[in-house]
Amino acid sequence: MKLRAIMLLALTTLLGACASSPTVTVDSDPAVNFAKYRTYTWLARPQVSNPLFQQRIMSGVDARLQAAGWRPSNAGDVTVVAHVATAQKQSISTFYDSGPYAGWGWRAMPAPGMGSATTVVDTYQTGTLVVDLFDTANKKAIWRGTAEADIPDKPEQTTSLLDASLDKMFAGFPPGSVVKAK
Repeated sequence: MKLRAIMLLALTTLLGACASSPTVTVDSDPAVNFAKYRTYTWLARPQVSNPLFQQRIMSGVDARLQAAGWRPSNAGDVTVVAHVATAQKQSISTFYDSGPYAGWGWRAMPAPGMGSATTVVDTYQTGTLVVDLFDTANKKAIWRGTAEADIPDKPEQTTSLLDASLDKMFAGFPPGSVVKAK
């Protein structure tokens, strides 16, 4: 019984750790000189069910663009678009209490009288945030940041995850601004 409790606690801790670590990718057009841009404008607000989270996304992107020296404008040099997508996923884990399969995590049924198995189904939300930047004059994409992670249940954890995602996404923004160590 103790083994089952320890395994469930370990699984919960592992899933919680995954929620706080976003996977972030960034891509940009290498031919674009980002030094020429000074202003930006939002084309559309990200569509999310929680208006507070929508504000947090926009404020977070604004803060990072402004930290790079860009200023908001009604007719910016760059147009910003953000999208959010969520999906529900499940993980299934089976634990054996006794018998020859105990501790191995195998999904085979033990022989009669050789112990019991406990299967745990964990349902969780995953989310993806995509931030695209377009040159307003020619409407061409110049930069894209994508962050993917499991979404925590608590709003304060979700806000921390958003901040961590945007920090990773905008690290080294604008492209070419960071001198790489040799």
